[in-house]
Amino acid sequence: MLRTGIVGLPNVGKSTLFNALTNAMNAQSANYPFCTIEPNVGVVNVPDERLEILAKLCKTDVIIPTAIEFVDIAGLVKGASKGEGLGNQFLHNIREVDAIIQVVRCFDDENTIHVSGKVDPIDDIETINAELALADMASVEKQTAKISKLAKSGDKEANLTLSVLNKMSGLLGAGTFINIKDHFEGDELPIAKGLNLMSTKPVIYVANVSENDLKSGNDYTKRVEDYAKSHGAETVIISAKIEEELIELSPEEAKEYLADLGVEDSGINKMIKSVYHLLNLRTFITAGEKEVHAWTITAGTKAPQAAGVIHTDFEKGFIRAEITPYEEFAKYGSYTACKEKGVTRLEGKDYIVQDGDLVHFRFAV
Repeated sequence: MLRTGIVGLPNVGKSTLFNALTNAMNAQSANYPFCTIEPNVGVVNVPDERLEILAKLCKTDVIIPTAIEFVDIAGLVKGASKGEGLGNQFLHNIREVDAIIQVVRCFDDENTIHVSGKVDPIDDIETINAELALADMASVEKQTAKISKLAKSGDKEANLTLSVLNKMSGLLGAGTFINIKDHFEGDELPIAKGLNLMSTKPVIYVANVSENDLKSGNDYTKRVEDYAKSHGAETVIISAKIEEELIELSPEEAKEYLADLGVEDSGINKMIKSVYHLLNLRTFITAGEKEVHAWTITAGTKAPQAAGVIHTDFEKGFIRAEITPYEEFAKYGSYTACKEKGVTRLEGKDYIVQDGDLVHFRFAV
């Protein structure tokens, strides 16, 4: 399952956001640093309006959405890379996630202590980025020392690895997140990915604002958006406090409350969708009387490999994939009608599964 880590300085709203994400008040919130020490973990369904529509058409009550695991990681501080503020433990937790959500304080509140005494979102972002980069540099230095002797002996693979490590060391000096595909190519790519550095993980900046700034943002959020854009990251404006309040409301009440604030969708929904987009993920669906089930794949996945997500036997014995686009199924209402209209088709092993494809795999064991 996809794992996403929620990070940020102390007192920026991480645990409040996590509470809202998981619909459970199980992440303690308090107005002092290091309130969260062990990471809280919660599994969150990815919102997908298509699934309920399909369930009605297929006459089933069983819906299995795709999901993301969120990890609420304790607040980092300056010096975390050297062990300050329980830093080593926190950094280990970040290394284990697929993507990073960095919560940034974009609100003024004299009653909520800021760890550095002032609200400056870019300074906060750069503090965390620098700590992650410093920790990564220490990791790269260790690996460089190990591989150097082998490289001197003329080992081709070792020399390539050393070249990647040296290039990565230079990039980490900038103290920001690194898109591997922008700097590495060919045989370098798997080596760069295999280093599993925190500074190479995809990132979303979540600008946490007060209720009054949720609709249009503020000067703080504009600075965060500009920074994110220049570094190839995404930004979502959210009010963690409002999201936590929405937990207590019914879906209808929540929709009305958001409408009163001038926004159409929950910030959390936008954030989850941004994670999906950032990681280049797609959803295909199996739907019938038994259940409607959403499955996650990366963009560009071919039919046999998509079948393997359901069961390895499906991939091994793959014959054909019967494909019905969601829009056509929703329009005509049944597989029978879709076949009559000629919108259902058979595809072979080279077919790239698209987001929203309803798929029935034909296979032989």
